[in-house]
Amino acid sequence: MHIIEQLVTSFISAAAFGIIFNAPKQSLFKCGIVGMLGWIIYILMSLNEADTVLATLLASFVVAVVSQVFAKMYKTPVIIFSVAGIIPLVPGGLAYDAMRNFVQNDYNAAINLAAKAFMISGSIAIGLIFSEVINQVIRNARLNASARRMR
Repeated sequence: MHIIEQLVTSFISAAAFGIIFNAPKQSLFKCGIVGMLGWIIYILMSLNEADTVLATLLASFVVAVVSQVFAKMYKTPVIIFSVAGIIPLVPGGLAYDAMRNFVQNDYNAAINLAAKAFMISGSIAIGLIFSEVINQVIRNARLNASARRMR
């Protein structure tokens, strides 16, 4: 039951951010799917006691790959799916806790939480970039192969 709750809430949060982001209406369901897939990867890795930074890295990579696939399939910009899909992974609560501890003068806890939020944010960026790099390498390899055939 816990997994189903996670699936539903991550779907709703990604789709709702798609609304805020002014995504086309026909892509809102797909935005929710992308966010749900990323979040379920994160949750399953967390349940298997993987590091949260590694889990976020893999989940953001999956979000980016699925976003690229959806963008090709539905002839929509990748950013529509990737931005809405990445929202469930953003460490907003962790950043809030870090700021709250700073305000309460608990600097040790604040620095630990801020560092973890920073590492998670960085892993999101690295996952998105890594997926795009792999996509470009594959695309260039296909272009080079087709150019060779033309000669």
